[in-house]
Amino acid sequence: MTSETIISIFLGIGLAASVGFRVFLPLFALSLASYFNIWDLNESWQWVGSLAAVLTLGAATIFEIFAYFIPWVDNLLDGFAVPLAAIAGTAVMVSTVANLDPVVTWALAIIAGGGTATAIKGAGATSRLTSTATTGGIGNPIVSTVETGAAAVVTVASIFVPVVAVILVIIILVIIFSIYRKLRPKKG
Repeated sequence: MTSETIISIFLGIGLAASVGFRVFLPLFALSLASYFNIWDLNESWQWVGSLAAVLTLGAATIFEIFAYFIPWVDNLLDGFAVPLAAIAGTAVMVSTVANLDPVVTWALAIIAGGGTATAIKGAGATSRLTSTATTGGIGNPIVSTVETGAAAVVTVASIFVPVVAVILVIIILVIIFSIYRKLRPKKG
């Protein structure tokens, strides 16, 4: 496995994690990175770097970010975003992974890309439901701000320093799973 392949996997994992926070923000950033020749995408995914994709994903990103600041609308969006995150997480992995057999690429994309995005999106949806239940939705904009900030930081790290992005993803997943373990009902 070449260093280019490893870095492309790190890019995909970082962007997939970001998709778990905001579906369109990492896709928009990847589109911009491809458009400005910062990252080369796999041949069948070159369209992501087109001007039409940049504009469409940019508009979707703006809509998504602002919609998550509206209590109750954010919970409705999570209903669509959880399965969409799995698909988008898989897609970003497939579009970025370089020099691997297609079977390995797709397996990695489904497990690492879709799995990471789904785990993070599921945790986010749960935290938003908890915020809605405990604050009547007043605390939801704070949750949305944290999620958008995390998506932006991990996305930028993924594009410019993929190794750092993977470290951030590991930290995020450890935090999510430790919170889950504390909240999980005890057997007994």
